[in-house]
Amino acid sequence: MNHDPEHQDAVDAVVPIIPVVIPAVGAAMMFLLAFIAVHMA
Repeated sequence: MNHDPEHQDAVDAVVPIIPVVIPAVGAAMMFLLAFIAVHMA
């Protein structure tokens, strides 16, 4: 099993972003659900 440096660079680039992406996606989902709830009411 060989670890090619390109794959490692991609992983190293993505990993630090994960803690920022998760709350952003959560906030977007909450905003979307709130918008739908207001729109339906």
